Amino acid sequence: MEKSIENIWKEGFLNNDALIAPKLNNLYNQKSKHVIDKFKRAFKINLILIVVFAFAMLVVATYNGLPIIGISWFLILTGLVVVNKKLTSSLEKIDYNKNSYEYLLSFNKWLQEQLAINRKMARLYYPLFFLSIVVGFWFVDAEGVYLGERLVGEVLYGFPDIYLVNGVPLIGIALVLIIAGMLALFGGRIYNMDVKIIYGRMFKKIEELITDLEELRS
Repeated sequence: MEKSIENIWKEGFLNNDALIAPKLNNLYNQKSKHVIDKFKRAFKINLILIVVFAFAMLVVATYNGLPIIGISWFLILTGLVVVNKKLTSSLEKIDYNKNSYEYLLSFNKWLQEQLAINRKMARLYYPLFFLSIVVGFWFVDAEGVYLGERLVGEVLYGFPDIYLVNGVPLIGIALVLIIAGMLALFGGRIYNMDVKIIYGRMFKKIEELITDLEELRS
C-alpha cells in the first residue's frame, strides 16, 4: 500500500537524505545551529569574563589588604573555569551532520549534564566564597591587631560572660556555619537563577525548537 501523504511528509522532514520538504529541513537545521552557536559564544564569553574577574579580584583584594579573599576567590573561580572548559570539549563531539531533531537532543543532553555538574559545584563554591570573606576580614590588620580579634574584644566588653571557643564567641561560629550551610543547601537554586538570567532566553528557544520538532514527528 502506498504511503499516506502525512507519512511521506514526516519522512521527508526527518530524513536529511530525502527529497521531501528539504526547505523545512534546512530551516530547522539553520535554527538549531544558530541557537546552539549563540549559546556556545555566550558560554565562551562568560568563561573569559570569569577569568578576568578572578585576576581582578586577586589584584584588587590583595592591594587592599585582603589577600586571603583574593587568593581564595581566584582559586575557586579558576577551578570553575577549568571544569567548564573540560565540559565544553565534550560539546565539540556532537555530530553536526545529524538532522536538526537529533542534533538538538544531543545538545540538550549535554546541556543538562553540564548544568547538573555546575549545580553540584555551586553547593560547594558559594559557601567557600562566604567563608573566604569571613576569614579574610578576620585577618585584616587593624592597627597592629587582627580585625577579628578587635571585634571579639568589643563583644566581650559588652558581654563579658559570652561563651568562647578558642577565643571566638560560640554564637559567631554558629552564625557563620548556619549561613554557610544555607548557601550549601540552596547553592543549586542560586545557580539556577544566575543561569536563567544569562541563558534563559536561549534555553527557552531550544525547548521551543524541540517541541516543534516533536509535534511534527507525532
